[in-house]
Amino acid sequence: MARSKSKTRTERPVRAERSAAASGEEAPNPVWFKPVMFGFMLLGLIWIIVFYVSQNQYPIPALGAWNILVGFGIAFIGFLMTTRWR
Repeated sequence: MARSKSKTRTERPVRAERSAAASGEEAPNPVWFKPVMFGFMLLGLIWIIVFYVSQNQYPIPALGAWNILVGFGIAFIGFLMTTRWR
């Protein structure tokens, strides 16, 4: 026996996609984000290495031992950027 079209239900496909605004997701990072992030981390590391290898003469002699804090601060900026990386 044939079914009538009015009594059969057509199943609607479930939408797996949500709009970015509705789901709360943020857009991906720009292209420059990752190189800048790793650049800060490497720059901080290089700053500290140069300070130790030069025996307190470089990168800024007037800062003395504070050069270590400057190097860690620069690297810390890179590590903070990793929390925003998508």
